[in-house]
Amino acid sequence: MSGVIVFGGSGFIGSHLINKLVQSNISPIISVDIKPPKINVEGVTYITADVRDLSAFSLNGKSIRTIFNFAAIHTTPGHEHHEYYETNILGANEVTKFAENNDISEIIFTSSISVYGASESRKTEASTPTPVSSYGYSKMMAEQIHKAWHERNKSSKLIIVRPAVVFGPGEGGNFTRLASLLDKGFFIYPGRKDTIKSCIYVDDLLYAIEHARNKNTHFVLFNGAYTTRYTLENIVNAFQDQHFPNVKTMLFPKGVMLASASLLKAVNFLDIGIHPERILKLINSTDVYPQWLEDEGLLFDNGLKNALAKWAYETDGSFK
Repeated sequence: MSGVIVFGGSGFIGSHLINKLVQSNISPIISVDIKPPKINVEGVTYITADVRDLSAFSLNGKSIRTIFNFAAIHTTPGHEHHEYYETNILGANEVTKFAENNDISEIIFTSSISVYGASESRKTEASTPTPVSSYGYSKMMAEQIHKAWHERNKSSKLIIVRPAVVFGPGEGGNFTRLASLLDKGFFIYPGRKDTIKSCIYVDDLLYAIEHARNKNTHFVLFNGAYTTRYTLENIVNAFQDQHFPNVKTMLFPKGVMLASASLLKAVNFLDIGIHPERILKLINSTDVYPQWLEDEGLLFDNGLKNALAKWAYETDGSFK
């Protein structure tokens, strides 16, 4: 079987993908990232390179059929506006150019639900993208670059996945911060409990991607999320029920939470990263529905409960 390149292989999703590729005896596997991996996996070739400029990167005769383009900057807050465009758009240009120059016929690209923008209304793959952030705009433009590559190369295969909040071992993001708060014994709901937070466990996302790859079609675009519309309260309760039974919860007004976050953002209070933009993420719904996955029968029943149980098992209950 021909090999795979994972751009962004040192990242959260990329590192989980590489482990699964190794388990499936894929060879060769090349990981390309500007950062070194946290753990070097035996059998994987690690290349240090900047996805914004791949001119010096060569396959050196290795046979590669598939590119996973997971390289991006995405943390918000955390970057200047121009950085999102430089990395996410230049990266898309360089990766697709590299695919053309090396006759690589399949690309799997991780976009984002940020292309839909903030909204309380449900979004499906048929919804028109209306991004409001630099990250969302840059991802929408990167999608177009990948689609243009696909149109130029008629026999190619392109999978575009728009992941919701992806969580699991090594994530270090929203769910990890939530688990850290609950572990301290308290959680304050910022203004509401019914915020819909579309999400998916990293292993389930990779399973959905592989399902899309196995379809007898040249193009698939899908939202990577559970079909169950979990609210913030559902997520907190799922953690409470099996993992943090003694946690106390309270509901504070939105204005109080934002004012407190503004005062504390300069200080990493309790080592939980309080910031107004993160508070707003808890207040604003991301009601993104995976219609394509539903049509394919991938419903992931009890997805959140099963995912938290697996995450707890794999990290000895630390949710790190």
